[in-house]
Amino acid sequence: MTSTKRCSHWLLAATITTLLAGCTHTVVREHHVSLEPPEARQTWLGNQAALALDAQPDPDGFALLANGQAAFAVRAGLIRQAQQTLDIQTYLLGDGQTTRLVLSKLIEAAEQGVRVRLLVDDIGATGQGGRLAALSSHPAIHVRVYNPLSVGRGHLVPRVLASVVNPTQQHRRMHNKLWVADNSVAIVGGRNLGDEYFDANDARNFADLDLITIGEVVPTLSDSFDLYWNHGLAQPIERYHQVDANAWLSLKMELTDWLDNNADSDYFTELRRQPRSAPPWEALHWGKGIALWDAPGKVAHSGTPDWQSTLMGDLTAATTLNERLILISAYFVPTERGVERLVELAQQGVEVDIITNSLEATDVAMVHGAYAPWRQALLESGVALYELRPEQESSSSVDRGEMRVPGASASALHIKAIRYDDQLFVGSFNADPRSVFWNTEVGVLARSESLLQAFNELVAVGQKPSISYRVVLADNGKLNWQFEREGQLEVLTKEPGSVWRHFNAWLSHTLRLERWL
Repeated sequence: MTSTKRCSHWLLAATITTLLAGCTHTVVREHHVSLEPPEARQTWLGNQAALALDAQPDPDGFALLANGQAAFAVRAGLIRQAQQTLDIQTYLLGDGQTTRLVLSKLIEAAEQGVRVRLLVDDIGATGQGGRLAALSSHPAIHVRVYNPLSVGRGHLVPRVLASVVNPTQQHRRMHNKLWVADNSVAIVGGRNLGDEYFDANDARNFADLDLITIGEVVPTLSDSFDLYWNHGLAQPIERYHQVDANAWLSLKMELTDWLDNNADSDYFTELRRQPRSAPPWEALHWGKGIALWDAPGKVAHSGTPDWQSTLMGDLTAATTLNERLILISAYFVPTERGVERLVELAQQGVEVDIITNSLEATDVAMVHGAYAPWRQALLESGVALYELRPEQESSSSVDRGEMRVPGASASALHIKAIRYDDQLFVGSFNADPRSVFWNTEVGVLARSESLLQAFNELVAVGQKPSISYRVVLADNGKLNWQFEREGQLEVLTKEPGSVWRHFNAWLSHTLRLERWL
């Protein structure tokens, strides 16, 4: 190798290092655990939950949060009502009005003596490191990132480049979404932290679903949080982003100024109109819940894990299927094995309904390409398929429990819920290989007759032709998409969607990416 070539190689390496390099600092990583149940009961939330539970024979109470704005209001309320601890686990942390309000309220809670733990997947924290480190400079606030890299942290492009060094591990992420306040009230479901999850984005929002719960299942969910928080893959944000000791004061001022300047936004104005005193369990459904989660070390697995050792394996072992299966999944990639199982269930007389995104609506067209080829076989077996439309007809009065996204020009399904006969699972788990094998997930499996009825009503709304396409087989064996426009039923003989979306779906299928989606 000539000296000129050698020099150019060193220059290239130095340039890449400069672009990607981050700083790692010596930081003491403390072991934390959740509030003990006897202490939790002494808090206002714990006392309110105990009073509600004492009047019921069942160990747990549940409520569905389908409306995005209501889901955000409950979270804001829990931050305000917590007196001892707030534990928040999320895959993504967006920079929008809802996130800024949450961060501001977390600082306020910490100033009142509440210990805050925020655990974010490292990919989801890309570009937010400085702000999170400033937040974590408060003595009562602790921020950790899961499965981190010390380089490429400022932007997604260098982060992806840095991931090439270890693509197998970096492909696997912590996808969990969990909120726990005073170890007394918990929320699981599909919502990350970001405007599009709370109906706060003018351009695009997600139809999503949370399950809020009190009772015996809450401390178990807290156990799952503790396992992730204290796992070696969860590292303090300060190890990668150095800030001043009291950087949270500047962050607080920045957030306060921004919120003051945007206090009259339509979204914040509507939030202020909502009642502040009503507890989140005013209309709970009573029953029994089981908390299920993947082992935190799943993302460090050297190969493909045995599915029976995953959350999906636990879910399968804890449920039976003889009559009814309703599967709602933002990303539905059934695979050959999954299709065989669904066809088998349908042939055994199990009524199977699947609701997912249409090609028009999905935010990941490549995932659609791994689902679309299986529709023919599913429909021929009697499985019912519904695909959410991106633009839904407006309603004069929006039902806060409907599976619709009001006020946005485009919407996409982000719900992850499965009904197994008389049980309902709500969590972060999508029906795809990524959730089964590569990501970690969390959720609650509940048995409650009234909760199931509420879910069925939600499903019925989602199946309306004004909201979703009904995919059917025509007499000629081709797929048709039935829907309603201005009260009139219409039928499409070609799948709706742009040329670019069709190309992405085709590319995914052609490259056989199914296993990795």
